[in-house]
Amino acid sequence: MPIFRWGQSWRLFHDLEREVDRLLHGVDMTLHGVRFGRQYPAINLYQLEDEYLLTAELPGMRADELDVSIAGGILTLKGTRAQPENVPDDQFRRHERFHGAWQRSFSLPERVQEERLAAEFNDGVLKIHLPKADEIQPRQILVNEGTD
Repeated sequence: MPIFRWGQSWRLFHDLEREVDRLLHGVDMTLHGVRFGRQYPAINLYQLEDEYLLTAELPGMRADELDVSIAGGILTLKGTRAQPENVPDDQFRRHERFHGAWQRSFSLPERVQEERLAAEFNDGVLKIHLPKADEIQPRQILVNEGTD
């Protein structure tokens, strides 16, 4: 008699997955296979002809909830995503979008004009334009003969 039948329900495995997700929600470390290790938004960084473009996915947030700053060649993004209202934790069947405070920092390439950075937020996507600086040309240094 076969142990596995193709028509059997996978409901037990879905329930198990939900319970493991619930138990691991409080784990504050990154482990392989643990979904709660990344408590910050995903970003993409593109190199275009005249600029670098950084995009961050921030669904459900507003522009006034974001803090974008730059200091010492480090770009920092901060924010807080509110927990869904009127939904108790025991009613979640799957909970992959994080909530709470988050922060990400990125080292900028030396070739970025920090004073010309611009940011825009539209439809839950933050775009930060990082204009490239002109190429720094090497300067020839004259070497004089010394007199000893």
